[in-house]
Amino acid sequence: MITCVITYEIDPNRRELFETYARSWGQCIPRCGADLIGYFAPHEGSATRAYGMYSIASLAEYEAYRARLAADPLGRENYHFAKREGFIRSENRLFVKLASAPHGGGA
Repeated sequence: MITCVITYEIDPNRRELFETYARSWGQCIPRCGADLIGYFAPHEGSATRAYGMYSIASLAEYEAYRARLAADPLGRENYHFAKREGFIRSENRLFVKLASAPHGGGA
């Protein structure tokens, strides 16, 4: 299992548009086959940094997921919404895997 961490630089004066964008992904990402961890908007500290995170089985499955997402009507509209409104200044993806498991358990 890998996790995609998307780091966004957003317009701090248009944060509500990012939150709308995030809620739409909350509907279509799980429908298209990824395990959504969540989208996170600025609260305190940096007003321009936001994140999205989801897990997927492999990079090969990621490619198939991206195709499903691009074909999803809400996914397509969300891409267009972000481009049209311009509230995302940049985004970067990082793929990570969990290194600390298993969690819990006594010594």
